[in-house]
Amino acid sequence: MNSRKSFIGVVKSVSDASTFVVEVVRLQIHPKYQKQYTVTKSYTVHNANKVALKVGDKVEFATCRPISKMKSHILVTR
Repeated sequence: MNSRKSFIGVVKSVSDASTFVVEVVRLQIHPKYQKQYTVTKSYTVHNANKVALKVGDKVEFATCRPISKMKSHILVTR
């Protein structure tokens, strides 16, 4: 079975109709001090269906085969 890791994030920028950047914020716990801190990471996501997105939209995306040098994630839902 092919399982894909999925993420939920907020659209940070839209470069063209098929590519956008999503920012994912998650909490991590420090191994020694047991304090929570936020980790932010940006992903370049492919929009195959040309769904109209704007900055601030919440989206779900998953990993896939590499589409280009920077893109290896694809839009799942809006």
